[in-house]
Amino acid sequence: MDQKLSRRDFSKLLFTGAAGAALGMFAHATPAFAAKNHVVIIGGGFGGATAAKYLRKLDPSLAITLVEPKTVFQTCPISNWVMTGLKTMPDITHTYNALRTKYRVAVMNDTAVTIDAAAAKVTLKSGKVLHYDRLIVSPGIDFKWDAIQGYSKSIAETSMPHGFQAGAQTLLLRNQLLALKDGSNVLICPPANPLRCPAAPYERASLMAMYLSKYKPKSKIIILDDKEKFSKQELFMQGWERLYPGKIEWRAATAGGKVEGVNAEAMTVATEFGDEAGGLINIIPPQKAGKIAFDAGLTDASGWCPVHPVTFESTIHPGIHVIGDACHAGDMPKSGFAASSQGKVAAAAIVALFRGQVPIAPSLVSTCYSLLGTDYAISVAGMYKLSAGGIVDIPGAGGVTPMDANNEHLRQEAIFAWGWYKNITQDIWA
Repeated sequence: MDQKLSRRDFSKLLFTGAAGAALGMFAHATPAFAAKNHVVIIGGGFGGATAAKYLRKLDPSLAITLVEPKTVFQTCPISNWVMTGLKTMPDITHTYNALRTKYRVAVMNDTAVTIDAAAAKVTLKSGKVLHYDRLIVSPGIDFKWDAIQGYSKSIAETSMPHGFQAGAQTLLLRNQLLALKDGSNVLICPPANPLRCPAAPYERASLMAMYLSKYKPKSKIIILDDKEKFSKQELFMQGWERLYPGKIEWRAATAGGKVEGVNAEAMTVATEFGDEAGGLINIIPPQKAGKIAFDAGLTDASGWCPVHPVTFESTIHPGIHVIGDACHAGDMPKSGFAASSQGKVAAAAIVALFRGQVPIAPSLVSTCYSLLGTDYAISVAGMYKLSAGGIVDIPGAGGVTPMDANNEHLRQEAIFAWGWYKNITQDIWA
């Protein structure tokens, strides 16, 4: 893809908050009505927390309740950096203090267990019942535990972590990496698309290779992939050859990469071409929308939630908006930045609907930085519009790190990667 927008200019667009303005909605906010409508939000991640903040910014009269079981939120973005010692858990941990105090959001550390769409109410694990005028569901992902023979949630929590939900999984992978015997291989097994943060498994392989090169020089990484190609593949493979020659081997699904089963006791993975042993095995199962979305009947046969692209309102249950990884958003990737963009769109649409206005068709943005080494990063940025077929990529409107980028360019990308993270989390949780 040609680079139509410079990386520096696109970063400025994101970091200065122009991404919100690019949605084309917030500058036209009108004074709030006196009516106190109640919006309930399930999930306090990139999508849900953004929606809560921007609902308050757009309409001070709203009653807003955010339901999130965790008292702090630990992000999947940058968690690969934590696994390999570049950052620590406090660096990716964020509180809900600002939402509570500055934005007057009622944050309830509880779990939504049922949604009654007909009665417009949510029942929580504590037994409390919340009635809503509009509901936002941002539950993230769940896993298809039965998709790989021999794999299970308990195995993920003990011997073969997935690392796709930050926190305990992040630390488990880090501890296994530290304990790895020099000479034992690392197996990383990504699923077919769609998946959360499509580039994450390959950033993980890059940073683990950096660690192994320094501390476990006899070990290597084998990626057993359930795909024939992956996000930013040429850039990743070029980086691997430059930084870690011979350290990372990638196998496509038809070249023995498809995982058919696992043996947690023997620490092996079964493929069409035989068993592969690893001292650390990172199984990333196929994914689907979070459990509450399934239980509420918000999903279709794809396992994801279909939505109207202008408002992110469910096509199945009116009055419920689904954002983030759980929804099917056309060409938009399942990423933290995409979820935050969708949170802003849903907030603006809900305020417009409360006021009897027609929501404005949004423009949406997403960007993804991947760190391959301390001074080497690559990125892709996209802008999206609505079409008859839903949300589609605007050709040439974003950009990707060029294949001929020099060392200084790649070093700047690494600086932008951490700057991107600090700015988006500041925008959401501060």
